[in-house]
Amino acid sequence: MTIDERWPDIVKSPRSSVRAAAARQVLRGAVRDLAVQVVLPDGRRLGRGGPVMEIVSDRFFHRIGADLKIGFGEAYMAGDWRAAPGTDLAELLTVFARRLSTLVPPTLQRFRKVIEQRMPTSELNDRTGARSNIARHYDLSNDLFATFLDPTMSYSSALFDDTDDLEQAQVRKIDNVLDLAGVREGSRVLEIGTGWGQLAIQAAGRGATVTSITLSTEQRDLARKRIAEAGVDATVELCDYRDAAGRYDAVVSVEMIEAVGERYWAEYFATVDRLLVPGGRFGLQAITMPDDRLRATRHAQGWIHKYIFPGGLIPSLEAIDRSAGRLAVIDQHKFGADYARTLRLWRDRFTEQAAEVDALGFDETFRRMWEFYLAYSEAGFRSGYLDVVQLALTRRT
Repeated sequence: MTIDERWPDIVKSPRSSVRAAAARQVLRGAVRDLAVQVVLPDGRRLGRGGPVMEIVSDRFFHRIGADLKIGFGEAYMAGDWRAAPGTDLAELLTVFARRLSTLVPPTLQRFRKVIEQRMPTSELNDRTGARSNIARHYDLSNDLFATFLDPTMSYSSALFDDTDDLEQAQVRKIDNVLDLAGVREGSRVLEIGTGWGQLAIQAAGRGATVTSITLSTEQRDLARKRIAEAGVDATVELCDYRDAAGRYDAVVSVEMIEAVGERYWAEYFATVDRLLVPGGRFGLQAITMPDDRLRATRHAQGWIHKYIFPGGLIPSLEAIDRSAGRLAVIDQHKFGADYARTLRLWRDRFTEQAAEVDALGFDETFRRMWEFYLAYSEAGFRSGYLDVVQLALTRRT
């Protein structure tokens, strides 16, 4: 596959002098009072000073003029802008993330529905769409994920204390959500979203009977291998959560709800409710965003949907409560700062392994995309725009 076929929207940027001119004006207004410095292609500088962003091509303005939510990331992938030497990409993006809802002036906000791309109907998370969406991300390559994850192969926020390394913090995170779900010796446990098997290993190590389901073939195969090597007994199957059967004392799901889609959140919780025995608990780890931002952005396709998580949507705590049906939250623990730290460690590992990523067949555009994704996500947690929470839910009485 040629680069034109692999990255058509990166190779060929949109061209609209009117929208590009409008984008220039929006950028000037947006950074006027920000603690950031933007260097334009002609060398002029905007902003109050701070982390430095270098715009190296006028194509940047054409891209963000066509669609700010997608074009900003595509411009980074194309090399149209960069963090200046000495400026960390996540630090730069955090400045923008703190003002995300006000960067575009109110007079232009009314045109969002005209300019923004809508979420493609092809990415709905029915049974067919969910399998396809999961495969596009999680079946990229187990070896790719191994370049930046710790030995537990945990691809969700760690839970740190002052003395932790990443591996210890991931083990603690899993123990904490298992505790919230009440998993102990003899518990019958269903895990929705296997990952690469670490939660199943730790739950089985407690003496629980574990069934884990996933839609990723790559994850299933490696999880089975890791479980066998750990010498514990757990079952991993390809299965949509809607098709899960049985009765369980505990259901556990770590950062899988983000892939469910708003249309199916109520069905997701109803399925958990159906599977839990009376008095059973649901241990849920979820990335969350403010409810007003969820309502404002839920139908628009952003860069993260187009390139990283097709069909995904981050819920708010209020949306979880609205969708949970007979299940009620009885305990919770937020740790967004830990996710920022986790993402920074992943990004450091990923950039250090650039040669290995290249050897796996992932080109420079992919590496820039992945670097932007990790830094963009870190900025979300550093700014407080995103959070992560572990919840314990049980049936309302």
